[in-house]
Amino acid sequence: MATTAVTRTDGVHARLREDILGGVLPPGHRLKFPDLCKRYDTSVGAAREALTRLASAGLVRGQAHQGYVVTPLSVEDLSELTVARVEVECLVLRMAITEGDVRWEADAIAAHHLLERAPYLDPDNPARSTAEWAAAHAAFHEALLAGCGNRRLREVATGLRDEAELYRQWSITPALAKGRDVNAEHRAILDAAVARDTELAVRLLGEHISLTSRLLIDSAEA
Repeated sequence: MATTAVTRTDGVHARLREDILGGVLPPGHRLKFPDLCKRYDTSVGAAREALTRLASAGLVRGQAHQGYVVTPLSVEDLSELTVARVEVECLVLRMAITEGDVRWEADAIAAHHLLERAPYLDPDNPARSTAEWAAAHAAFHEALLAGCGNRRLREVATGLRDEAELYRQWSITPALAKGRDVNAEHRAILDAAVARDTELAVRLLGEHISLTSRLLIDSAEA
């Protein structure tokens, strides 16, 4: 019985996450339990557990007396999140390059190989990346930081990156309009990290994170 409940929750969580990141449930959208139970053919308990997990990843937000909403996007929140990510992820990458061994290099190269070959844009929704690419993207960044021996710092970095995923999905359209070459950015970061060029790798990662923020903010202002 417990296994069935966990499986049901996992399924609702996966579908809700996909709909949020895919823009089906846009930022600010109220997530009412009757609607969720009908839409995902699930129980209130499973829906509540799924929302709790999504809240911990920053994709939904609880509001007093109103339940949950898809996390609203704001320039202020994005700016704050970007500063935190640059500080933490660059620190963790610096430590990873210092502490990482040949196995770390091999894992990062392998993760990048999978990322390069994953289909980028969803043919049914070209304003969003595919789930396969998004998973490979997260795995690549995690592999880059995995050489750092400080588990807590790695977990903080991963948590901040999870929070930024909603912003990243909404940045795809302005990025395409500006001709952003995300593949080239990833390749340059990897090459610098494997070459143990710490300063270059850290600078490139910081620019990579900041560019997503800048494109979204410029788009919002326009």
